[in-house]
Amino acid sequence: MHFGALCGVFVLCSLWPNALSVTRYSIAEEKERGFVVANLAADLGLEPGGLAQREVKLDIFHNKKYLDVNKNTGELYILEKMDREYLCPAKTSCFLKLDVIIESPLRIFNIELGITDINDNAPHFRRDRVELDVSESATPGERFSLPNAVDPDVGINTIKTYKLSVSEHFTIEIQTGSDGTQYVDLVLTKALDREEHAVHNLILTAVDGGVPVRSGTANIMVRVQDTNDNAPRFDMQLYTVNMTENTPLGTVVITLDATDVDEGPNAETVYSFTLYTSEKTQDVFALNPNTGEITVKGTIDYEDMKFYEMHIEAKDKGAHPLLGQCKVVVNVMDMNDNYPEITIQSVKSTVNENIPVGTVIAIVGISDRDTGDNGKVSLSINQALPFVLNKSSDRPIHYKLIVAEPLDREIVPEYDVTFIVTDAGTPRLSDNETITVHLLDVNDNAPQFPQFIYTIRVTENNAPGALLSSLTAFDPDLHENQYLVYFILEKEIANTSMSMLFSINPENGNLYALKTFDYEMEKEFLFHIEARDSGVPPLSSNVTVHIIIVDQNDNAPVIVSPWRAHGSVVEEKIPRSTDKGSLVSKVIAIDTDSVQNSRITYQFLQVTDATLFSLDQYNGDIRTMRMFSYRDPRYQRLVVVAKDNGQPALSATVTIKLSTMETAVKAYSDMTEVPLEYDIFSDLNLYLVIGLGSVSFLLLITILVTIVLKCQKPNPSKAAPPCRNSVISERNSTIADSTLVSNDAYWYSLFLAETRKGKLVVRQPVPKGSRYIVSSLPRSTGMTETSGSAASTLQKTS
Repeated sequence: MHFGALCGVFVLCSLWPNALSVTRYSIAEEKERGFVVANLAADLGLEPGGLAQREVKLDIFHNKKYLDVNKNTGELYILEKMDREYLCPAKTSCFLKLDVIIESPLRIFNIELGITDINDNAPHFRRDRVELDVSESATPGERFSLPNAVDPDVGINTIKTYKLSVSEHFTIEIQTGSDGTQYVDLVLTKALDREEHAVHNLILTAVDGGVPVRSGTANIMVRVQDTNDNAPRFDMQLYTVNMTENTPLGTVVITLDATDVDEGPNAETVYSFTLYTSEKTQDVFALNPNTGEITVKGTIDYEDMKFYEMHIEAKDKGAHPLLGQCKVVVNVMDMNDNYPEITIQSVKSTVNENIPVGTVIAIVGISDRDTGDNGKVSLSINQALPFVLNKSSDRPIHYKLIVAEPLDREIVPEYDVTFIVTDAGTPRLSDNETITVHLLDVNDNAPQFPQFIYTIRVTENNAPGALLSSLTAFDPDLHENQYLVYFILEKEIANTSMSMLFSINPENGNLYALKTFDYEMEKEFLFHIEARDSGVPPLSSNVTVHIIIVDQNDNAPVIVSPWRAHGSVVEEKIPRSTDKGSLVSKVIAIDTDSVQNSRITYQFLQVTDATLFSLDQYNGDIRTMRMFSYRDPRYQRLVVVAKDNGQPALSATVTIKLSTMETAVKAYSDMTEVPLEYDIFSDLNLYLVIGLGSVSFLLLITILVTIVLKCQKPNPSKAAPPCRNSVISERNSTIADSTLVSNDAYWYSLFLAETRKGKLVVRQPVPKGSRYIVSSLPRSTGMTETSGSAASTLQKTS
């Protein structure tokens, strides 16, 4: 439509150039919708009523239709608010051109509508926030350009002036350009200090000249740019830190913070040790150059250094660096970290076992590098030993190890003495040191036999040189003090030296027999053996040796009753009228072996009539089992064997020839009793004693008579030698006994009684009479002589 209107206007102007005229109107902007600008019908000379029948068009030279014509009234009114700043930007005057075209007939009216400005726009800044960087070293009077405000209004409604918020450091100056534009400069009136006021926030206000007055503001932030005008500063010039020794590596000692009120590189601080810090301190502590953190990197030892001084400087990174300094003192607190020490000053590691009590064995020193209670030390021995510690000095501390009790190498050959040193710290620390004290042997122990008496049984008939036993003594001493030599202490028995009977190996104590022993001759030996060591002086001890000869069954029984010459037959006569159970004869055998081997039993080996006689196997009694009859032979032959209890058993036999007579038995008064000599070393068989009970009364009488005669001094007699105790028996050998038809009863009872006493009994007839001399001899090693006399007596018997 706009293009068509223009074409129409162009055509009409060509056709009717004189008809075109310009009608001008003026209104203020921002009029409300419906506002009547003018009455075109009246102004153009048209009939108001006639417009309704004619076609009226309004052609506005703009992209919006702001105006329209009322056909009924012919009024030009506003369809839409008009903004002058929009319609005529950046222009001081503003016109809206439009054409009114009326047809039938065609008429064209040119209208200019002037739009006047009202103060409907406030000034505004293209940037509502302005940031300025101003160095704090800027001098007063220095200018800084600020952006201008813009106000689309024109004339009096445009910007009139600028205002700045209150500031002691800044003000503004307004300058007008050749085109009338105002420019604002920010002027520094007072020196800046960033550390005091780093940012200045200002408000710039642009004010127009309209009514009402309108304004616009912009925020101006002035950032004061730092200059390196402040050195780093520590909170304190002296820092004191207490630390315990042996603090773990990496432990933070302190973190230093040097404050630099500058900013940027001027405030970035680098920490370092100064030249006043010793290298030893720098070996123990590490300083972080960026954070100022001091940590432990070495061993802190109170005994090495009791405090450390560190001189620290903090330097900024400005173009011209500034620095600040401080001192850090680390006081080291002692801990009980050092073990007490033991020093053996002198020691006697080898001493004699008889060392006197009170002798100093060792001198021991103790110390501790710690201080206070941690450095207080004491020394002790934790064992019960025969030593004692005596404190000899305090500074330095020394102890003496002294012998407190007698020492004995044989009980304890060496002592491990452990010294324990302990401090008084918390926790307590201790250390120990061990010395060994060896005891040298002295000859202070005599040899000792395991037994007080050695009883050695030796079977008779041993081979000469046979080993009897080993008698070994023990000496707890050492070396030559324990080398033993054995001796037999000389002792004579029956003019015989012990060294002739026995021999001992001087090195090992083996005891040997030098001869063959006979139980029937020697039953035991008692002597002493000495063991002597090789020490200086030598010590010795002895032991009793009891040699017991053990019997062997090497002696056969000897029949002593009825007595007969070797190999002869014993003849006995008995009345034929002998009753049943009468004692006909008695066989007595003796055995010089020991009791076990000398137990004798009797048996018939041969008997003429087994129904006529009986033999008691224990006592040898031969009795009649019945009375003789006329059919019985006159002569009876009895062979009796006496057998001992040994292994193997030995025996002896006797042959008894019995003759029966019708008359009484004739006494054998002419019978000569011959002394017998033999050794009896043990009691007779118990059963033999029971069999002889019938003669016990006579035995008691004999003993009493013997005792009385021994108390008297006997008269010299050829029949009774001085060495014998003799009893003259008044007993008639021909006494007849109802139970014993023999002349041997009294002799046998006396023989039995004396042999029980361990004596030898001999009977000899008295010349020219019917009496006998009964002699009792003590058994001794002097039997050899008696044996000779006995032998001679036996030779006289015939």
